[in-house]
This record gives sequence, C-alpha cells and structure tokens, in this order.
Amino acid sequence: GQQFARFKLHPDEEVRTPRIVVLHWQGDAVRGQNLWRRWMIAHNMPRPGGKLPGPVIAAGNSTLFDYTGMTEQNQIEFIDAYIKEKIPVDYWWVDAGWYSVPEGLPWWNYGTWEYDKTRFPNGLKPVMEHARANGLKTVLWFCPEPVRPRTELRLQHPEWLLGPEEFSLLYLGNPDAWKWLVEHTDAFINELQIDVYRNDNDVPELDYWRNNDEPDRLGITEIRHLPGLLSFYDEIQRRHPKILIDNCCAGGRRNDIEMMRRAVPLWRSDYWDAPDQMQCQTLGMASWIPYFGHMTGQLDDYTFRSNMYPSGGIVTPDMRRSDLDFAKLRREIDQLRELCPDFLGDYYPLTPYSKESSVWIAWQFDRPEAGRGFIQAFRRKTSGDESQCYKLQGIDPKARYEVTDVDENIARRISGAELMDKGLTIRIPANPGAALVVYKRAK
Repeated sequence: GQQFARFKLHPDEEVRTPRIVVLHWQGDAVRGQNLWRRWMIAHNMPRPGGKLPGPVIAAGNSTLFDYTGMTEQNQIEFIDAYIKEKIPVDYWWVDAGWYSVPEGLPWWNYGTWEYDKTRFPNGLKPVMEHARANGLKTVLWFCPEPVRPRTELRLQHPEWLLGPEEFSLLYLGNPDAWKWLVEHTDAFINELQIDVYRNDNDVPELDYWRNNDEPDRLGITEIRHLPGLLSFYDEIQRRHPKILIDNCCAGGRRNDIEMMRRAVPLWRSDYWDAPDQMQCQTLGMASWIPYFGHMTGQLDDYTFRSNMYPSGGIVTPDMRRSDLDFAKLRREIDQLRELCPDFLGDYYPLTPYSKESSVWIAWQFDRPEAGRGFIQAFRRKTSGDESQCYKLQGIDPKARYEVTDVDENIARRISGAELMDKGLTIRIPANPGAALVVYKRAK
C-alpha cells in the first residue's frame, strides 16, 4: 500500500491511488478465503494468450554454476542431459548471471543489460533456440530497477537514478527511463522469443522514494514509480499478448493485488530448499495466492513434496551426478503435473501453522466441480506419531470416493460422509516423512 500520501498536486498533474479490494462473505474464515481464491482466479490472474497459465515446470542450472559460471556450452549441455534422460520439464530457465558485470565484481552488480561476450559470445539466442528445438519454452531473468557502480546505466544515465552511487534505483516515474526500459526489454523479447519474462528487484525502495520527496510532496515519488512499473508490465503484455510475467522481487515482496493482476510469483521466496519452512510458506500463502512456485534441487520425497506448487516449479538437480535417480525424478515430476490443476481448486489447511519439528503439517486441495483433490501431510523429524487422522472438507457427503495413497498405490472406496465425519487416517512410518493421498469421486 501507499506508505505516505501527504502531497499537493501541480496544475494539470494527475495521480492514481493503489487499488483496494473488499470481499464480503458469510460462514467461516476458510470459506471466505476460498471465495477470495476463486475471485482471484476468475477475475485477476494473468491470461497470456487469453488462457490461465498452465504449469511452468522448469529446469535450470544458474545456481549450480554460481550464476557467473553459466556459459553457452554448459547451458546447452544441461538441456541435452534433460532431453537424453526424458525428464518431463516444459521450460528452460535462464536466471541471473548471463549479463556483463564490471571486472572483479559479483553477479549482483547489475546495470549493464547486455550479454557477457566471454561466456555468451553469440548472445543467448543459441541457448534459447536449442531449448525450443527440443520442445522447451523459455524463462529469462532481468532485474532492471537496481543499478550498481561502473555499469552502463550508472555511467550513461545518472539523471534517471535515485539513491547513492553504490546502489541506485532506476526511477520509473521518469518518462525517459520508462521508455528506455520498455524498448530495451521489448528488443530482448523479440530477439529471443522468450515465453516468461522474469522481473526481479532487491532495492529498499521506500527510503529512496522518501529521500526524493519535497516536504510538501510526501509520497509523490512512490506514487510515480509504482504506476510506472505497472504501466511497464502493461505495455510489455500489450506488445506480447502471450507472454507471462514472473514477479519475483527478491522472493515475494510484491504480491499485492495490482501485481497479481499482471504477474505471478514463480519464485515466492529467496529462502528455499528448507522443507519445513517451505511447508509453512505454502500453508499460509495458498489462502491468498492461488498460483505460485519455487524451486528444489533435492529428490527425496520429504523435500520434493514440500516443494510441490500450483505452477509446478523449477527443478535443479545436478545432471552431472552419476548417482542421480532419473527414474525417480521422472515419477516425481509426473506426479506434480497430475496435481497442478487441483492446486487451483479450493484450499483447506488441516493443521495450524507451526515451525516446530515435533508436529505434523497437512493441507487439502479440492476441486468440487471435478470431484477430485488431494491431501499432503508431513511428519517432521522429531514427531513421535506415526499416524494422524484428518477430516476432509468440501467433498460431497453423499458420494463415494476412491482414495489412494500414492506410495502404497492401493485404492480404497470410502463414503464422503465418513471422510468428513470420521476422517482419513494417514500413516507415515519415516521420520521425517511425507504422504500424498489423492481422491476422486467414484463412478
């Protein structure tokens, strides 16, 4: 929300305020949250090409090569490894580090948005074309708002920047800066034909805005910059109606209603691959945002299932490892893909939020119109309980359901009334361990 709004307007000057939503509901809070989720899906989620985004099950290797170790060669080699092993991903994800940085500085010294000619002598086009030739769509990372020292934006256009030289903000309330960003981004999209534009940001913007305000214009810089960012997204989508925008922002810092109408958080947090924390994030986030993602490089059931998301997510195992269980990776991704539509159904937390290692965490996603859903349950590492019983919600008490623990692969028929009144007992012998139970209305 707008932090300050105590300013005068000059003659013929206009501003717009942030969008505010009020949702009226009756019943319990969970019903209210599911009305919100349904409203978000029906009227707010971006629709690239006129359709809701499907699963973005992606692979990438940026983190494995510490970002600036990425090269044209190892990008193509990893794509080939995924294809050779028939790993069923849909996207190739090029994250931070492909651009040029001043000599001796780390990958986060951004502000020169051109290819690193040493590592990508032909640009990114050979990588993106190789991905497309193998049936993969593409994701490309940008972080245009932060500007670091000795970069092209810092040296050539200091008049577009707010803040100190060591860490500046590209001010999108400046029409010239806005136009440059639109045209520069548009040129990359046209050249590379990318499918997902990934927009990151790690500037502590509020202080920059405040320090640029005049005493009688408190809030005016903020109310100029953010509509500039929103209109940038709008213009990119106008020029490229099929593109999907990933609104990263250092992991989940711009998940407001304005952004959610234009973009999705495919990277919900910079805190990742810590399974208990990932469970906590899903438990809370799913009540508000129906479509989100993250990443994992681990293939054990506990970690992988803690990192299953409505968007699918990015999987980053090191494909150079000789001990990698490719068959298991294929099964896990196929399992995730099967669940992705159900993630967009109604959501029911079955346990309270907890960071404790001695508890179970569980939730249910249900698509009543399809008569199907699933339960995920996690027994954390110091829990002494091998089983828990959970009463399901949202299902038809008059129907019968085929209920299958995917690890046992044995279907049982249980009435909806029993699942709702007596509950479903889930057993997890491993400690820590994860269960995945799917159900569908029996014919």
